[in-house]
Amino acid sequence: MANKVLIVSNSADLHVDLLIPILQAKGCAAFRLDLDAFPRDYQTSQWFAGGVLRQWIRHLPTGVTLDLAEVGAVWSRKPADFSFLSPDLGIQERIYARAETEQSLFGMLYTLDCFWMSHPLALRGAMWKGEQLQRAARMGFLIPASLTSNSPAEVKAFRASFDGPMIFKALSSPNLGGDGLAEADRVNAGVGTTLVDQAMLEQLESVGELACHFQQYIPKQYELRVTIIGERVFAAKIHSQDDQRTAIDSRDMSAAIGYEATVLPDAVRERCLAFVRSYDLPYSALDLIVTPGQDVVFLENNPVGQFLYIEQLIPEFAMLDALADRLIEGCA
Repeated sequence: MANKVLIVSNSADLHVDLLIPILQAKGCAAFRLDLDAFPRDYQTSQWFAGGVLRQWIRHLPTGVTLDLAEVGAVWSRKPADFSFLSPDLGIQERIYARAETEQSLFGMLYTLDCFWMSHPLALRGAMWKGEQLQRAARMGFLIPASLTSNSPAEVKAFRASFDGPMIFKALSSPNLGGDGLAEADRVNAGVGTTLVDQAMLEQLESVGELACHFQQYIPKQYELRVTIIGERVFAAKIHSQDDQRTAIDSRDMSAAIGYEATVLPDAVRERCLAFVRSYDLPYSALDLIVTPGQDVVFLENNPVGQFLYIEQLIPEFAMLDALADRLIEGCA
């Protein structure tokens, strides 16, 4: 019977650490696949014979084996670089090993005709910030004036096209490529959403190195983090303007600003749900702004966005429990 949950993430994912006991308490078995220990700590087999497919994954340290025919739901949570038995592979050997590992692993996982939260193909389709803005606008959201370009002249023209401040933010990650690096290997701690000042404008030629993303700064009354799990909508009001450290970018967790549960207007709630459904995502987290004039402005969608910090700040949300219920429901 396909009643087990396969969780694909990495060994540092606290979300998974906390979810597995909840699943077990609800009578649902879970198998954890940590990509940063794969394939080093795992064995796999995919065997086609006589029109029949048999495939399994074994976790070597515990000896636990998962028959993939028993998987009813997959939580595709977080990526990580693969690890191999030999720590000293050459450059070409490592490139080949990564490519073959990716082929063998996803060649197995993509055979699973079950509930996914969320399928890698859906996740990839939902990750592109420029496309998100176009889709959001088409679905009735207000969006900031935005430019992504590696042309200094275009950035100058964009800056002159509106009054008020302009911001820069990374499209991929505010950690500037440091996500998968050891602390000693990072040359920059990252950059959050940043107001573009005169000194930065005088260095616009550096934009020619790679395309950068700029937006008109939108004044905020407060921000919203809207987490969607299935058909459930968890809207957190973030009082980001109460502290200077979070006025531009609310992700500075050193500031003790208020987070509270709120109820979205019906039209905004339905628009958020429709936006996430349009990507075939059963989970996602949207970032919105509410202006002093009560306009709701779309910033971005995070298909595998973090939610644990929201639950810690607003315990009544119980999103881990809701996520477990949705995975179990998917197994049914």
